Amino acid sequence: MKRTLKSPVSPLSAPGTRNPERTQERILEAAFIEFAAQGFAGARVDKIARRASINKRMLYHYFGDKEELFREVLRRKMHQRQAWWKATPDDPTESLPYWFELACKDINWIRMLEWEALQFGEERLIDEERRAEASAESVRRVARRQSTGHLSTEFDPKRLLLAMVALTWFPIAFPQLTRLITGQAVSDPSFQREQRDFFRRFAPAFLPKQCDRRPEGNPRANGRSKTKHP
Repeated sequence: MKRTLKSPVSPLSAPGTRNPERTQERILEAAFIEFAAQGFAGARVDKIARRASINKRMLYHYFGDKEELFREVLRRKMHQRQAWWKATPDDPTESLPYWFELACKDINWIRMLEWEALQFGEERLIDEERRAEASAESVRRVARRQSTGHLSTEFDPKRLLLAMVALTWFPIAFPQLTRLITGQAVSDPSFQREQRDFFRRFAPAFLPKQCDRRPEGNPRANGRSKTKHP
């Protein structure tokens, strides 16, 4: 029976270290790279074991089979990303650039999801229940930001979250289209700088309309002009 990791991140150890948790960490790091490069179907357990400097028998001892290994990689990564999402600024002028920066730093995660989309499509996903609950929590966070006046209530929170993810992840997921459209490579620091600036200027599309903002202490105020006309 495999042991559950206590933390999604910890320093890697040198090969041969007799530390089960660090051995599992090496395996998960190697598996993440392999799944991102080849997808679930194309990933090879022997390559993962070789990259982790262990034998396949040890890998199977900890994780059972390739599907269970993929499941554990997903859970580990989701735990890490949930911590990042909780740190998301409320103001979309800050949160959109923040999500874009995270995407730029986590390209392998997006690549792994692209492989999954190709291989599974609309079929049932590995560990779908847990992942659906994590997504539902993200929707609830968007709804809370709407209720506190940081995001427009005009849109369904699910659609709003989908739009924000699509905006910030698309350039990383489709670097070839980004280059064809903008003439810049996604890895170009100037592109990333200009894209962050674009998100800051585009973010007001997600903000509440002026007429929906009520000044504190004046519940009757509705944003309409108080100018009296003769």
